[in-house]
Amino acid sequence: MSRVDHRHRHLDRMAEVRAGRHAEKVGYPIGIRETEVVRTAMVGSGLLRVTLGGAGTEGFEAHAPDEHVKLIFPDPDGSLRLPEPNGAMLRWPRPALISREYTVRRYDPVAGEIDIDIAPHDGGLASDWALAARPGSVMHIAGPPGGLIVPYAYDRYLLAGDITALPAIARRLEELPRSAKGWAFVEVADAAQEIALSAPEGVEVRWLHRGGLPAGTGDALARAVMSVTVPECERVYVWAAGEAGQIKPLRRWVRDELCLGKTDSDISGYWKRGVADFDEDDH
Repeated sequence: MSRVDHRHRHLDRMAEVRAGRHAEKVGYPIGIRETEVVRTAMVGSGLLRVTLGGAGTEGFEAHAPDEHVKLIFPDPDGSLRLPEPNGAMLRWPRPALISREYTVRRYDPVAGEIDIDIAPHDGGLASDWALAARPGSVMHIAGPPGGLIVPYAYDRYLLAGDITALPAIARRLEELPRSAKGWAFVEVADAAQEIALSAPEGVEVRWLHRGGLPAGTGDALARAVMSVTVPECERVYVWAAGEAGQIKPLRRWVRDELCLGKTDSDISGYWKRGVADFDEDDH
């Protein structure tokens, strides 16, 4: 009696979603991997790119621009606890591990490299690690657990976020069809944090400078996004991420003004001012 191999059925599901009419989050088998730092480099003045490599990257999966991995850090006593494989999932120990989530900016299966872009800031665990990282430094990563698969059937795409969302926005702009239309709004401190983006010609990119305002404050991003007029009878997909309080007004706008259902938008709080290791699912 032959057995059906279900190991790659998530690939079939992703293909179905991409060919469909609405976005959907699709899960992947979750792994735990030991990687090592290959190099680090600034991307603009606001992002520090850590490139991870090593044998542990073999078989890594990267399918969606907003997918993330967890960086696993030692406990305060210096001991390192890791989740254990449990089928297609991971079994996480208790008490909870110390980890931070970051977008997979790039995966190169030929070179065996994974790029993680981190916004350096005072007192940040991952930020401090990235600034001190040197080639050969070891980092264990878990995931990605899945990603948001967005079909190319929408008439327009609206992307928005602050610098923490910039890696996901940059990757999605790269992966959109060159015929795509829409808008991308990115809030940064100043022009030095702007980076080159590979956006389709039909996608208008607007950089918003917050100037002297602290990160995560002000309403410039929400106001700019809500100034958009979607042509009548066109279908739009909205993706936004950043400081939880700043992007909150967009949820109501998407629901009440654009009248979009949950499958046609994704608005996520990546962080919250004054809260370490913020997890939107816990709030």
